[in-house]
Amino acid sequence: MKNWIKAFRLRTLPLALACIIMGNGLAYGAGKFSWFIFSLTLITTLFLQILSNLANDFGDYSHGVDNRNRIGPERTMQAGLISRSKMISAMILVSLLCSISGVGLILAATSPWAWSEKIIFGLLGLSAMAAALKYTMGKNPYGYAGYGDIAVFLFFGWLGVLGSYFLQVHSVDRLLLLPASALGMFTAAVLNINNMRDHKTDKKQGKRTLVVQIGFRAAKRYHLFLNLTPMFLCFLFSLYYHPQPKLMNFLYLITLPIFLRNSLEILGRYDFEAFDPFLKKQALYTFVFSIIFAFSLNF
Repeated sequence: MKNWIKAFRLRTLPLALACIIMGNGLAYGAGKFSWFIFSLTLITTLFLQILSNLANDFGDYSHGVDNRNRIGPERTMQAGLISRSKMISAMILVSLLCSISGVGLILAATSPWAWSEKIIFGLLGLSAMAAALKYTMGKNPYGYAGYGDIAVFLFFGWLGVLGSYFLQVHSVDRLLLLPASALGMFTAAVLNINNMRDHKTDKKQGKRTLVVQIGFRAAKRYHLFLNLTPMFLCFLFSLYYHPQPKLMNFLYLITLPIFLRNSLEILGRYDFEAFDPFLKKQALYTFVFSIIFAFSLNF
């Protein structure tokens, strides 16, 4: 069982939940919130993230990216801990669980005759599952072409935040694009650290991530942009969202120093093989930010 826990990569799960916490925090602020829908959304998102992690393990190993020269934590298929057939079976099972949970969520969150909402969210769910699988799997995985950052921004930012909000409120305001974009950027920063760490081996194996394309130095500046811009976006949102904003409505700004420190430490380092701790911190900081943001929104 410990091999499967390793394959699930539990440290990534709080990051996946951050967008759901933010979206539901916004819904709570709008006066429409159901704990049952919130729970189903969390469960579906967890299954989707686990599916993505398993697919990433399978895809990178199949393409030869996960080899003995890999710098990051050893993957399960790379280490021979899980066979190809068992990994495929696990992905099928998790896909089934994700589908069941997703269908249950859509039925619970939409009215019986809201067929357009059911169809739209059904298609969005299928696209999210396809994106999880296609990131490193298949003949032309989009993660190998440098589109991973865009996908992460869209699915963890816009779709994760706005989608979870809509399932509660059944409407959406374009102002919500500000916090949704902020969460997408924070999540893209996690991927950027991962890609900076692996950029040399990725380049050798033909995996043209954004870091490989723009270079290691530019990727560090890009990381600073990803960590600072979200604070500005959320600050603007708070100003427009609250008619008379109070100091506590900006409580999330207390996380600015830790994001800034993380970025500045990366800017001054070139031992990319030691970047893994920064990845863990970025994921944890993003999770904490989503909680504080939801709290400050409803203070």
